Amino acid sequence: MAARSARPSLYISVDIEADGPIPGPYSMISFGAAVAGRQDGDSYTAADPERQTFYRELRPISDEYVAEALAVSGLDRDLLVREGTDPALAMAEFRSWVREVAADAGAQPVMCGYPASFDWTFLYWYLMRFGGDSPFGHSGCLDMKTLYATKARVPLRAAVKGRMPRELLSSRRHTHHALDDAVEQAELMSNLMLWTP
Repeated sequence: MAARSARPSLYISVDIEADGPIPGPYSMISFGAAVAGRQDGDSYTAADPERQTFYRELRPISDEYVAEALAVSGLDRDLLVREGTDPALAMAEFRSWVREVAADAGAQPVMCGYPASFDWTFLYWYLMRFGGDSPFGHSGCLDMKTLYATKARVPLRAAVKGRMPRELLSSRRHTHHALDDAVEQAELMSNLMLWTP
């Protein structure tokens, strides 16, 4: 029997801002996404990370929050309570956007983040809680921290941006605005995919 070839992957960098450590008791208050690039077999093509993006600020889902976590984003929680996008609407719009950019690329969408564990936890929980469906499936997630550790042959705890070669890092500032950071991380993703240590 012939081996089944894998479909190409479209890597979508996602960054989220939250007002606490876990979804449910706490809220995802904003998230941004940027198409990083497309992998087909051993070929990777970087995208312009500013060309295909998505951003929403969300209405909180509970009254609980951690002031220090909220402060990181610089967002006004009272304003989000009044004017933030309803999470169900935001997730429906995001699902449509992901499916559209993936279809245009002829590829399966894969969420990527640095580190992905925090962002994926909130993103997947919100996708399932508000609509019951994830365009990434249950495991379509790539952690850039792990990717770097594997390629650089360093322990995971040593895989920090401060120890990475400068040419891998984006020249953009990490602002804690979810879209800015998704774009910055999309550049890191492409640099990592194209890097031969």
